Amino acid sequence: MSASERLSSVDRAWLRMDHPGNPMTIVALIVLGRKLGRASLRSLIAQRLLVFDRFRCTPAADALGATWVESTSFNLDDHLIPAALPAPGGQRELEALAGELSGTPLPAGRPLWTFHLIERYGAGSAVIVRIHHCYGDGIALLYVLLSLADPLPGASPPAAQLPPPMPQPSFLGLPAWDEVSALFESGLHYALHPAEAAAGAREALAVGAELARIAAMPDDPPTRLKGALAGGRRVAWTQALSLAEVRAIARVLGCTVNDVLVSTLAGALGRYLAAAGEFVAGLTVRAAVPVNLRPSAEPRQLSGTATLGNSFGLVFVELPIGVLHPLERLYAVHATMLSLKASAQARATLGLLSLVGALPAPVEEFALTLFSAKASLVASNLRGPDEELSLAGRPVTEVLFWVPQAGTIGTGVSMLTYRGRVQFGVTSDRALIEEPARLVEQLVIEFERLVFLVLLGAGSLLD
Repeated sequence: MSASERLSSVDRAWLRMDHPGNPMTIVALIVLGRKLGRASLRSLIAQRLLVFDRFRCTPAADALGATWVESTSFNLDDHLIPAALPAPGGQRELEALAGELSGTPLPAGRPLWTFHLIERYGAGSAVIVRIHHCYGDGIALLYVLLSLADPLPGASPPAAQLPPPMPQPSFLGLPAWDEVSALFESGLHYALHPAEAAAGAREALAVGAELARIAAMPDDPPTRLKGALAGGRRVAWTQALSLAEVRAIARVLGCTVNDVLVSTLAGALGRYLAAAGEFVAGLTVRAAVPVNLRPSAEPRQLSGTATLGNSFGLVFVELPIGVLHPLERLYAVHATMLSLKASAQARATLGLLSLVGALPAPVEEFALTLFSAKASLVASNLRGPDEELSLAGRPVTEVLFWVPQAGTIGTGVSMLTYRGRVQFGVTSDRALIEEPARLVEQLVIEFERLVFLVLLGAGSLLD
């Protein structure tokens, strides 16, 4: 890595979003079917993670932005931390540890990532990985973690590849002199290609209109999901759901897998809030949902110089939490998702992140406050490999992750598919959702309600 490599303005925006008790850290959990020792994990990290030069670097802010600077005192042992669970050492104890770590800022002054090894968990071990969002988004970091893994004997190799970054408007995330040059080249190109200039103008108008529409959205209604953050975080996750079942339901009902999962989330949130004494009939809240904006072209193999970074936008998805009937709620979600697919909202929010990342911190704080008022939670969906993987020769039985929430948003829900199964993970500030396990229970119940309806072919559901 060049000593002068700059952080993109988007990556810098994520770096500056850190707040005490709400760090911008992506947290992943890897559960192994056999015990893993510290020496084996250390060797794996040294051989496979550190080929990515960025993981030896720290982001250093300066007057014009920030630069990736290689750490002169890098010590792998600072980043590989042993941990143990209190008795009985089960899922609840692991959830408590993951929640504590997700709310703890990464140590300053060295590369912003850690691996926490719990050597004894169930029949094997567990690893909690924390990586700051400025190093990359969920897609990039998922592929980084996949690069640590191997297929089990007889399985196909995991596709540990990273799509190249999405081409972005040339004025975003570049140093000042490069901006001038890029703008000149862009203007010359459009002067010689008027049809492309017209298309570019239409795109700019669509993005501008979308930003104005987002700014004009009313703030999300006050519920237990909105409020002052206390700083401590708690996490939980569901038992695995069958991806084949989810796909079958989506096919029968003419929807997508994502529609089914998001509708399940909406139903669970509604029932959780109702059980807590909230009046939810007819209520809708929004989730900020990351959308991958890398192109669908052939991905290129990851390497030590591969581009990481953030290349995603956000869309605001309306969750009809006040609709109790699963089919009515599912088709409402389906209609919402169709309308968002045709919008420029994701590109608009990526452009906004690029812009505020290049401006003074108070401007970013103002934008965060404005936009976080529009949503009550962050919801993210990642697809992992279909085949079972191994880590240092140990079978990977579960993979989960939790996304950070910026600004005043304090709740996040993640969905990850792995080897034909789907799992929800919930993270929340303790002042908002004191026991995420209760919301997790509702997620499973809501999915079972939908399965029941489809199997019966009924038009109504008996509570």
